[in-house]
Amino acid sequence: MIELIPLPMTSGVLGEYGGEEGLRRTLKDLGCQGVEAIWGGEPVPAGLPRELVLGYHLTFFTDWLDLYREDEKNLLEKYGTLEAARGFYGGLGAAYMMRVYRDDLERARAMGVRYVVFHVSDVSIEEGYTYRWRHTSEEVIDTAADIINDLLKDEEGGFDFLMENLWWPGLTMTDPALTGRLLERVEYPRKGLLLDTGHLMNANRDLVTERDGVDYIHRMLDAHGSLCRYIRGLHFHQSLSGAYVRGHTGEMPPDLPVDCVERFGVNYGHIQRIDRHQPWTVPECASLVERLAPDYLTHELAADGVAARRRATLRQKRALGRGGSVRGREKGEKAL
Repeated sequence: MIELIPLPMTSGVLGEYGGEEGLRRTLKDLGCQGVEAIWGGEPVPAGLPRELVLGYHLTFFTDWLDLYREDEKNLLEKYGTLEAARGFYGGLGAAYMMRVYRDDLERARAMGVRYVVFHVSDVSIEEGYTYRWRHTSEEVIDTAADIINDLLKDEEGGFDFLMENLWWPGLTMTDPALTGRLLERVEYPRKGLLLDTGHLMNANRDLVTERDGVDYIHRMLDAHGSLCRYIRGLHFHQSLSGAYVRGHTGEMPPDLPVDCVERFGVNYGHIQRIDRHQPWTVPECASLVERLAPDYLTHELAADGVAARRRATLRQKRALGRGGSVRGREKGEKAL
């Protein structure tokens, strides 16, 4: 199993780690072998060691189905004018969206990554508050499969293509029939799933403790049966936000900004309160890793700054070590 940390590919983030040597030291201290990169909107930093970029998270649009379908009615309802929608997305239409994905996939190829991650989910700002969905999971899955097949039709199979669950319409990993539907429709031979444990917990607002979360994830894996063999990677973290969701969803906030960019910024804070990305701290979490034996495990944790991210990652690795899932203790862990 390869362990990684997430890394936005920007010169600023690389600088926070102290450049190439600092990033290498951090990975060594954490007992991780590389990074899962995501494009940061600028040229890839020259000092980023390509051999450390083992995974790549494709750029994603959270609210993309109407953009891809060129559904002017829905776009106008959400953004007011097509000009505002264009400004928000950076362009309009299926051709624009596919160009963004193809350009990003080319970055992944250039890095020589082992796997690529792709979100299969669709949610608008409004839906993120109301939890009343415009589109069904079937619509999202079928259209996402069409996009994936188009993107990868000429791909020679140089990487694993792993599809990630969220708790909005699409791939949620709560319904085996929907998971099977996606896997059946995607034609790429090296297709697989990336289970985000926190995202799966977000699908159940009744969870109270981390142990509740472990039990719930196991129940969903039980339901998926043989489909679990497709789970090649994990985004490993925990998220207990049921109380917040119950208190802050169901209707639109009356003071939400009208400007769509400002509205997105406020909404981003709301989503962060739902999707906590906190480290696992109970040893029972190791049973998930033991059960799935993934090829890739990314410690996808929210923290402010390199030092805080290091502490959060080591805390999660201690929990895994107590559960017997990590082979040996890491040097950085022993020092704590």
